[in-house]
Amino acid sequence: MTISNLVSLQFDYATKSFEENFETLRTLVRMSEKNSLVLAPELCLSAYSYENLEESAKFSQKILPNIKALSKDKILSLTLTQKIDGKFYNNAKIFCDSQEIYSRSKAKLFSLGSEQNYFQSGKTEDIQIVENCGIKIALLVCFELRFVELWERLKGADIILVPSYWGKPRKSHLRALSIALAIANQCFVIVSNSSDTDMASGSCVIDPFGEIVEDDNLRFLSAKYDERLIKKMRRYLDIGIK
Repeated sequence: MTISNLVSLQFDYATKSFEENFETLRTLVRMSEKNSLVLAPELCLSAYSYENLEESAKFSQKILPNIKALSKDKILSLTLTQKIDGKFYNNAKIFCDSQEIYSRSKAKLFSLGSEQNYFQSGKTEDIQIVENCGIKIALLVCFELRFVELWERLKGADIILVPSYWGKPRKSHLRALSIALAIANQCFVIVSNSSDTDMASGSCVIDPFGEIVEDDNLRFLSAKYDERLIKKMRRYLDIGIK
């Protein structure tokens, strides 16, 4: 598979049922062309439904085959609530051509939202680049974007995914950090954020030169993927990224 399009999804889901949110996800993913890389917002099926973690985890397990099927002829990434050995995790996943190719638990939990009281944190060692179809992909989940030391772990990635549930009061931070990440790592960055009432929207696709495609009024954002831009930027300003 040769990736040709980068797609960011942006929709509201906190007040809707798990089933309705999956139908929204399915509709939007099907809008994407063959050979697209599609990113959905953080916990796009359940939001942070702390009062329904058990139900959320059961739904994630039940719907997983359907999510895998959505990735036929494309790459799809999202995060899900999962229960492992009696503990709940916010797990980021990447699927390609109906197969799960990467999974890890969110390592940096957002204390202002009391996330640490409900979810177990993952290991920063699991934050790494995964190579598939000749493309090097990495992922930072929401709050993890603020930890610049994690950017260093992802040097050399062609595309960095940022699924988010980022609030309105810090919207400018999301935009600034995402552009800075694309410029610092000389790669494409895809941000997919919730558009719920108190969320920032701000989903976008950013190229290695810092050029950004964004529109808070759209649920589906798409930009062409051109790996030549990565090579061009890394030759133009050689800072040692290979």
